[in-house]
Amino acid sequence: MSLEDCVFCQVLAKKLPSKMEYEDDEVAVFWDINPQAPTHLLIVPKKHIPNVSSFTEEDSYLLCKMFQVARKIAKKLHLEEKGFRLVVNEGKDSGQSIFHVHVHLLSGRRLMWPPG
Repeated sequence: MSLEDCVFCQVLAKKLPSKMEYEDDEVAVFWDINPQAPTHLLIVPKKHIPNVSSFTEEDSYLLCKMFQVARKIAKKLHLEEKGFRLVVNEGKDSGQSIFHVHVHLLSGRRLMWPPG
């Protein structure tokens, strides 16, 4: 898949509409267009990295930053009291459908365990 075909790269380049919740030089957070919970946001690095397995040593700080931004957004949206879930899917069998690494932030309903 080319970067031009990546839905998240198109959102980040403002070629596709999104409801952006947060953005800095390295990470963006926007609302999922197919939400699985009342609160469902996607935390995405601006650098195209297909999946967690593709992170290099130089890029590994981005994964930590994505979780730090998730915490910041959860606090902003007052999600800490009832809780929230962070999910990262790796590969088709796990449910990854867009191959640009991202963290799902889910909240607003009781999330059961085990998932899937």
